Amino acid sequence: MTKTRHLLIAGLLVVGFGFVGIRVAAGQRAIGVDAAGAAIVADDPPFVPQRLILTNLPRAAGTPEALFNGNDLAGWDVWLGPADPGRTFADPSAAIGLNKDTNGVFSVVTEDGRRAIRTAGTPNGALITKGEYGNYHLRLEFKWGAPRSGRGGGARNNGVLYHSHGAYGAFMNSFMSSMEFQLQEHSQGMLIPIGSTAGRTGFADADWRLGATVAAGKDPSLPYPMRRFMVGGRKVAIAFPAYNVQPAIDAEKPAGEWNTIELYAFQDRSIHVVNGVPVLESEALTTSESKGTPTRPLTRGRIQLESEGAEAFFRNITIEPIKQLPRIEVH
Repeated sequence: MTKTRHLLIAGLLVVGFGFVGIRVAAGQRAIGVDAAGAAIVADDPPFVPQRLILTNLPRAAGTPEALFNGNDLAGWDVWLGPADPGRTFADPSAAIGLNKDTNGVFSVVTEDGRRAIRTAGTPNGALITKGEYGNYHLRLEFKWGAPRSGRGGGARNNGVLYHSHGAYGAFMNSFMSSMEFQLQEHSQGMLIPIGSTAGRTGFADADWRLGATVAAGKDPSLPYPMRRFMVGGRKVAIAFPAYNVQPAIDAEKPAGEWNTIELYAFQDRSIHVVNGVPVLESEALTTSESKGTPTRPLTRGRIQLESEGAEAFFRNITIEPIKQLPRIEVH
């Protein structure tokens, strides 16, 4: 994929809905960004690298909760999408379904001498908290598994999906509608609001019913929409085809090392933090019953950990209530 053209395919993905390294399947049509798509980003200011720090950290407003007990997957549900990735956009009946993980796509293992949740990466699916959460600080550790396990040999992909709500498998027959804290290699902290592909043929006609606003600048080194979080940047509404905003910086550790992932969510705002570095802030998180219907603030929901094409591990997953967001400052 070139730096200036973003391809969307009504079919298979190589590394997931980060849309990096998309493969065109036989008989499927790639849709390039047209003049209207280019106009969406025409007024974005140039991205200027910044050194960002997190200040005014909130104190826990209650007792922290361990979402992973270190022994089993109690407190979680499992939803698995189609066993055949070619049926990603098929009828929902193609999905394996709820709590039918007979092959251990999600399992508890010992990794680096400590207990962790392993996701095999295939098929697509999610480990989903049974409870809903709002106004919280989520902290977990994450690392990649076997080398070269990215789908199609491309960038490995995973994600933490928050404020998840609605039907199981609404997006790609695999994930609930939600905000994604993307954990793709070298893009950890990217924000993608995901909606529903039920009854749709692909991303081009998907129901992108969720929304968010992020301050961004234009980074020509990125694929379309070439947007990277920047304090003081243009506040842009994330909407298809300009479907994402990349993190301010690549704060990921080398493959094989554990990364500390933190999410602060308060009211209809959120902050993404990777290894202590704030990489993105969003506001005006919204959802609706379907695209084009009245929106409402999105302030809470379930939390999903993905299986999406690459072996990965999660551990030390804790959540605590907060009464304010921290502040991102340019240092």
